[in-house]
Amino acid sequence: MVWLSSAGLVIALLMVVGLVGLVFYNGLTTFWPAPLVQIETTVGGIVMGEVTRHDSFQPDPSMLDGLDNEGKFAAQVEMENGEGYLQRRLVRTGNFELTNEHFRWIEEFQIKAGGESLPRWGLVFERLAWGRFYGEPVAYLMGPDIQATEAGNIWRLFQENHGGRHEEAPSDHFIRIRTSDGTVKDLALAEIVRAYAPNQLNWWQKLGVYCSRWVEFLTAEPREANSEGGVWPALFGTVVMTLAMTLMVVPFGVMAALYLREYAEGGLMISLVRIAINNLAGVPSIVFGVFGLGFFSYFVGGSIDAIFFADKLPNPTFGTGGIMWASLTLALLTLPVVIVTTEEALAAVPTSMREGSFACGATKWQTIHRVVLPRAWPGIMTGAILAMARGAGEVAPLMLVGAVKLAPDLPLDLVFPFVHPERSFMHLGFHIFDLGFQSQNSEAAKPMVFTTTMLLMSLVLFLNSAAIWFRMRLAKKFEGSKF
Repeated sequence: MVWLSSAGLVIALLMVVGLVGLVFYNGLTTFWPAPLVQIETTVGGIVMGEVTRHDSFQPDPSMLDGLDNEGKFAAQVEMENGEGYLQRRLVRTGNFELTNEHFRWIEEFQIKAGGESLPRWGLVFERLAWGRFYGEPVAYLMGPDIQATEAGNIWRLFQENHGGRHEEAPSDHFIRIRTSDGTVKDLALAEIVRAYAPNQLNWWQKLGVYCSRWVEFLTAEPREANSEGGVWPALFGTVVMTLAMTLMVVPFGVMAALYLREYAEGGLMISLVRIAINNLAGVPSIVFGVFGLGFFSYFVGGSIDAIFFADKLPNPTFGTGGIMWASLTLALLTLPVVIVTTEEALAAVPTSMREGSFACGATKWQTIHRVVLPRAWPGIMTGAILAMARGAGEVAPLMLVGAVKLAPDLPLDLVFPFVHPERSFMHLGFHIFDLGFQSQNSEAAKPMVFTTTMLLMSLVLFLNSAAIWFRMRLAKKFEGSKF
């Protein structure tokens, strides 16, 4: 049994480390610029884009029909080497307004011999709308006038007038781009967030693009159905909601635990209360969401609207989802955890310390305030840590009481009254759900899912680490006072 237990521990640790490593690896590599490839296929057509994934698959026999001898021979070689499997790659082709697709699968056997290259002047454009655009420069225009037609001069003019700041780019400046299929399109500099020539970048220049993307991710608002841009509103909303939830749940949880442990006398009622607390810890989170919607949003919020905001009805002010109701709902969700851990921490304080305090003439409250609570704070902080960890990652109740797909107006700002608890908000957990299951293109959203998940895990780890550090300081302060 000892060996089985240790083996179970090792397997559990490997699973956790593997999952965290997978998330962090994919999250950290999302923004690294990939080479821009141009591929000519045997079935006709030239594709330009970034290779995002390689895959093995078993082909349908009809896929081999119509191939020339070169393609059939390549397919047979691949199938023999892979025991019946063929290789393919997923290429991010962009140019959605022209092709109606963001990605394209290209089978290896359909690539012409020598038909793959890295175009020196292949450019990547990240835009405010329509996603990425790939192509080679044809001309630089100021209004209707062409200023340059040579690739180097076009790129120089673009950098001089854009400079990585699309907000300041002239509205009448355009860069004319030719795609891999020969289509020509003019892109306005004011609509381009970022542009670079990936096949000309050295390592330090790639690092610059990587850091620029991270800055945008952490400070900008989302765009393109949340699959592009940043997550600043979601990050801010998650932090504010988690801290508000913690400030609400810890005082009430500690007071409830103090009464149950230090003041209440044993009996049927107290036993029923303890059973109810333990049962609440196992209630599905969506049930708390329904309760928060009905009680906080409709009943409490509706009453506030009827008394203080009657002139705005039937448009609700507090009678709908908001960050305050979301924080209160998650406070109820995590309240049993805080109560149970606080009770255990209070019970761990030696009885002799209470008796010594009483012998010195202290009252019950003085004993609790100056003797019991200080030595129970490390355990109380453990409950707060568990509450923060669970509350920050919950999604189901938030979908009912305030979290939305897009909320650019933050619940805290510089507009009077500065704090807006009635506003809807964005949350990293809901943002991940929206990207993974409601995005118009799952492949385009997959890198952002990993990166946002990594950010949420890092945020929870940071908040927990701060609480753990505070708990260790408290434990060290009182460790020499036990007897």
